[in-house]
Parts: sequence; structure tokens; C-alpha cells
Amino acid sequence: MSHNNNTSSANDPRQPSSAKPYVAQPVSQQDLPVDYSGFIAVVFGIAGVMFRYKLSSWLAIIFCAQSLANMKNVENDLKQISMAMMFAIMGLVTNYFGPARPGTQS
Repeated sequence: MSHNNNTSSANDPRQPSSAKPYVAQPVSQQDLPVDYSGFIAVVFGIAGVMFRYKLSSWLAIIFCAQSLANMKNVENDLKQISMAMMFAIMGLVTNYFGPARPGTQS
């Protein structure tokens, strides 16, 4: 199967001289999308502290790391990530170093 470049370029409707590079529009800080991983980290952190779930506290730390890696608004996201990290660490400390939950075997 052979291609004839001469006929394909003659039928090409694109005009390279009128092409313009894409320029992204600036987005304000309030219009940025919501950081769902940061919100999920806060929810898992609070669940880890309140219900003493080790898995929930570990998931909160993982979502904190993901939110930290994808941070767009430094001021607001850093507050949310630090709060979620504190809840996650508090949950892990109470789970591993605090008194045992009633009804669990050690």
C-alpha cells in the first residue's frame, strides 16, 4: 500500500500560516477545583481518631501525601493537609500507644 504525499498535501485544508499557539487563561485562586484527596484525608483522619481504626489513619496519611504532591494553592491546601496529617498522626498514636479498645484481643 503506497501513499502519495503529493495528493494528500494538496487536499489538506489546514493552513499552517494561520495557526496560533494555545495560551491558557489565568485562573483565580477561588476558581481552582476542590482538592478531594485533602478532604478525604481529613475524613479518614477524624474517623481514625474517633473510631480508633488503624486502617483509616494509614489511609489518611496516604491521602495527605497525594494531596501534598498535587497541591495547587499553597496557603489553603497546606492548612488542610496539616490538619489531616495531625488527625492521622493522633489516630496512629492513640491506636498503637494508647490503651486497648474494649473487646479486642491483644
